[in-house]
Amino acid sequence: MNKNNQPLDILRQAAEIQQKKSQDYQNPNSRIRQAQYYPRGCSTISDIMLGKILRIQSVIEAMENDTSYSQNFESLEDSAIDLINYATFFVSYIRGGIDGQDPDRDFLNRLKGENIE
Repeated sequence: MNKNNQPLDILRQAAEIQQKKSQDYQNPNSRIRQAQYYPRGCSTISDIMLGKILRIQSVIEAMENDTSYSQNFESLEDSAIDLINYATFFVSYIRGGIDGQDPDRDFLNRLKGENIE
């Protein structure tokens, strides 16, 4: 069995990819912070995760129905690793650990203590 196929190795790879992508998305020379990508907090992250799952399902269905089909851009592995990373963003947002997150707002980016009617 290839060592790079072990779950912990895949998690390390996901972390490396997350770190490299963060250099583009949250570059220190930019005023954009990670929390700005999630205007509805964990709801936005959940929507992104659902999009990744739907993409995976769509590609799998295409492959099941056409043996010559291959995805054009993001591979199934790339989509799955993105899903792992968005799951970590979800937990980090719940814990208040996303760069630029307002401590006066909850996990859905609502003002804390705000009544919902």
